[in-house]
Amino acid sequence: MKKFFTVALMLALPFVFSSTVVAENTQGQGVYMNFCAPCHASGVAGAPKVGDKTAWQGRISKGDEAMADLAIKGFQGSTGFMPAKGGNSALTDEEVTSATRYMVDQSK
Repeated sequence: MKKFFTVALMLALPFVFSSTVVAENTQGQGVYMNFCAPCHASGVAGAPKVGDKTAWQGRISKGDEAMADLAIKGFQGSTGFMPAKGGNSALTDEEVTSATRYMVDQSK
């Protein structure tokens, strides 16, 4: 019986994790479309445009955690600035992180 549950768990885990990734990407896309796109679709205030591989390359090389941290806390750089959470303090850290991951995925 124990072996059955072990096998069942092993078979189920990929589906659990893949649905979690899909849910996160969906959330990230929604947050991006509703709150991030006004700047990241047009490059307002130096925001890197989503899909511009050159603009994102240096940022992506810093890693997901560093990028999410900057998006959550805000950023002032030589090419522009981003207020904390894109200026929307109602967004959770998780929402900002998922939006950041979505933008990175679209810009690789």
